[in-house]
Amino acid sequence: MDQSTESQMKGKNYIPLVVTLTIVINGLIAVVFLMDGAASSASFDVTLLPMLNAIYNSFTTVFLLAALYAILKKNVKAHRRFIYAALTTTTLFLVTYLTHHAMTDATTYGGEGIMAGIYYFILFTHIPLAALIVPLALLSVIWGFTNQLRKHRKIVRWTMPLWLYVSITGVLIYILISPYYA
Repeated sequence: MDQSTESQMKGKNYIPLVVTLTIVINGLIAVVFLMDGAASSASFDVTLLPMLNAIYNSFTTVFLLAALYAILKKNVKAHRRFIYAALTTTTLFLVTYLTHHAMTDATTYGGEGIMAGIYYFILFTHIPLAALIVPLALLSVIWGFTNQLRKHRKIVRWTMPLWLYVSITGVLIYILISPYYA
């Protein structure tokens, strides 16, 4: 990227784009949950989708950890590639997640006792943080891509651990609820 293009990108205000994407993504998730499987006449086995969600979340975790390792080793090129990979797997997760929840009724957790407490603690911390990670990840990537490194470093101190938590707990939620999928 040449200096004039970088300067133009650096000076652009991306906040309206981030706010719009955050509202659209989180709004889509809310709408799909309110539909509660309204399009449940799927012509394929939708029970595969939650497993894909967990796989995509697993890859996101691995890519984020690799990105963290790369930047600690001052390898910016590898760091960017791993972050783009994490964004890709997160996007694939979002597509399969929305598809699954649009085509099936919600699955309820059937466990009891301490496991139910653990499951609901993970779920109720995961949900708001998953919504919060949308703008944090978008701003982190934009500020890194546009070389606004002061802003980037400041926000990624929050984004990285929260994004890791969301991707790891997404896998844990799948593991805990998978016996109850119809």
